[in-house]
Amino acid sequence: MLKVDKDEFEAQLVKIGEKKLEKFSITNKEYAEKIVSNLDGAVWKVLKIEKKESKRQPLAPFTTSTLQQTAWSWFGYGAKQTMMLAQQLYETGLITYMRTDSLNVSQEALAVAAEKIKNDFGNNYLATAPRIYKTRSKTAQEAHEAVRPTNPESNPEEFQTKLTAQQFKLYDLIWRRFIASQMAGAIFEATGADISAANDYIFRATGNVLKFDGFLKVYRQKLSENLLPILKENEALELRELKSAQHFTEPPPYYNEASLIKALEEYGIGRPSTYAPTMVTIQLRRYVIKDEQKRLKPTDIGILVNDVLVKHFPEIVDLEFTARMEENLDKIAEGEKQWQPVIKEFWIPFKNNLDKKSMELSKEKLAVEKTELKCPKCGKDLVIRMGRYGKFYACSGFPGCKHTAPLESSNGTAENADLGPCPKCPDGKIVKRRTKKGRFFWGCSVWPKCDYATWENPAKNKPEEDA
Repeated sequence: MLKVDKDEFEAQLVKIGEKKLEKFSITNKEYAEKIVSNLDGAVWKVLKIEKKESKRQPLAPFTTSTLQQTAWSWFGYGAKQTMMLAQQLYETGLITYMRTDSLNVSQEALAVAAEKIKNDFGNNYLATAPRIYKTRSKTAQEAHEAVRPTNPESNPEEFQTKLTAQQFKLYDLIWRRFIASQMAGAIFEATGADISAANDYIFRATGNVLKFDGFLKVYRQKLSENLLPILKENEALELRELKSAQHFTEPPPYYNEASLIKALEEYGIGRPSTYAPTMVTIQLRRYVIKDEQKRLKPTDIGILVNDVLVKHFPEIVDLEFTARMEENLDKIAEGEKQWQPVIKEFWIPFKNNLDKKSMELSKEKLAVEKTELKCPKCGKDLVIRMGRYGKFYACSGFPGCKHTAPLESSNGTAENADLGPCPKCPDGKIVKRRTKKGRFFWGCSVWPKCDYATWENPAKNKPEEDA
């Protein structure tokens, strides 16, 4: 943090001597602290100032995937929820068909949008010519228009009382994105200042000043509008704080629904109609679960399924194969290819491999881990197996012995004496159980003979014993 007069601003280290620094150039804490030490008592001054005008152009109207991504980013709507709301807006005649990867817009709609922009905001807010957007996807189907309002001349507020709060949010978003797509670009003055310290160290401060809002008047995007104070070359600066923040290499974050849909589109996997069902299916089957940041974290069963598919069916899960098959299906739909040869080329080798692998996998004990625990029923070794809802203890004598227990238990038994006796029957104890959907609860150990169950841990409210 640097200061000039009464104004403070931030700058980042970008160069040491002749070496330009990348994001991960400072690889450890010791290196970062050494730099801080070398800058102790340094003289800071402005080395060079650059100013240039920059423009930001509006985004294209929505396709299915970009609508799902933006609704997630702005409102936290999942893909399924977004498509349900869009379906309702379509059925009431407020938007065009919502399952599309086309950016086409009718000439009539373009003319209406242009007139709306001139009347509401003035000629300087209208693009100099109608903006025509082209999709970058090789497999895009151009039969439909982009997702847009059917009545762009009407303000969204006119329909607010007829819509639920969620419907209105999505409609307002679609309307604003479409109108903005035909507006003039936003103009910024971009300023960059190089700052020297101790001769060898160059820091960089950047900032933007919005000079003309253009399409941003209607559709606000996330912008970095850091404001810099007025600086002069060779001007002395005061150091207020020097932080040794470093960027160490980290694995890429898990996908969320929006980023996964974006990746599917980039790889040419699926269609606008399949994005939302895909998000639902992988969660219903518990291949992934959402963490606290709503990112899709692979589960044990998801990792196992993936490993099996990659090992035994590598051609089917190959990204190029999937995209190529999508392309062939498009050509069949357009009459450019016959379906029989395409399906035959895929099906015969796949069926042969499927039959072969089915026999191999039936003999293979998947995801079995040995333990040193013994089965409390028959005395044989306990193993850890993989089930639909994750790992669990099971007797190695299965199917002769069908004993199982949650992996959370410390001794491989279904009972936990610390939770006490069952309050409903004389024979059972309270144990931790799991529903078919994977949710935990506490119930009687002799179920189904006794049906006692509670969602709250009874031990939480257990009264303290008298001293």
